[in-house]
Amino acid sequence: METAVYGAGAMGTVLGAFLSGAGLRPDLISRNRDHVEALRKNGARITGGAALTVPVSALLPEEMEKRYDLIILLTKQLDNRASAERLIPFLAPGGTVLTLQNGIPEPGLAGVLGEDRVMGGIAVWGAGLAGPGAAELTSARESMRFGIGVPWKGPAAEVLKPRLPEIKALLERVCPVTIEENFMGLRWSKLLVNAAFSGLSALTGWTFGRVAGDRRGRELALRIIGECVAVCRAAGETIAPVRGGLRAEAFFSGPLARFAAGFVLPLAVRKHARIRSGMIADLDRGRRTEVDAINGVVCDWGLKYGAAAPVNRRVVELVHALERGERSRGPENLDLLRREVRR
Repeated sequence: METAVYGAGAMGTVLGAFLSGAGLRPDLISRNRDHVEALRKNGARITGGAALTVPVSALLPEEMEKRYDLIILLTKQLDNRASAERLIPFLAPGGTVLTLQNGIPEPGLAGVLGEDRVMGGIAVWGAGLAGPGAAELTSARESMRFGIGVPWKGPAAEVLKPRLPEIKALLERVCPVTIEENFMGLRWSKLLVNAAFSGLSALTGWTFGRVAGDRRGRELALRIIGECVAVCRAAGETIAPVRGGLRAEAFFSGPLARFAAGFVLPLAVRKHARIRSGMIADLDRGRRTEVDAINGVVCDWGLKYGAAAPVNRRVVELVHALERGERSRGPENLDLLRREVRR
């Protein structure tokens, strides 16, 4: 397949490096000119959970010429509509866009491209940019995996399902891949973890591991996950089991909740403890974050289906306050949240 990674930031650079190192040659496409030039000159340099430097094909968006069978989308969701519109002329007949973004991006993309061209995926690993042409894998190499699937039913699903095995085989050059029948359940399984830790990481500047290791962080993460579970129930969605086969409904919203907060949460993020929310880099650069696509989408679904999500809503408000420079990152934001949600 002719393949492109569109939005080759930290995650896209790691993905492109592993695919290129496995003998494939995807085009890594980024608007960051310095990053693209460094990739061309020196290859993709990966540190952290893996150490390798690999020659890659890197392009600016205006340099795209091919028509691709597969475009792996890793841009910020703030740009999703514009990105989807730009990709239309570069999709081959029968081509597919596989979004590996956080949140629930598929419906918006399908509104531009059509359901029969949009497939969903999740990446159970993290990365951060380490400079032009360089990225740090912030998860353990052995813990990396993908889940892919079709988020639709009906005719569009029948078009997409035959493409799953070939895309699975391509991504298995990087790490294990599962084809998920209950893909939206998998989306929510990943989203509840992102909602619990990404927002709190942004508010504090801490890693996921440090948030999970702090009593206040665990308490708030548990509240956020409980809201996600309630929203899913109201929407009629069945959350896929989280890491190790744990079911969120049982461990994060029932009688085992206190045990979960003290033991299961730190264990669940142990191999991803060094991840820091991508929102932190956005805040450092004075850019808008993706909090509306993570904690905010929980609130949106809650509003639609009649399930309150006040902690998620307040996380969204506080992160926007950070964007505006009205607050500073730090553990005092955890104290503020705890006081407010106990009222």
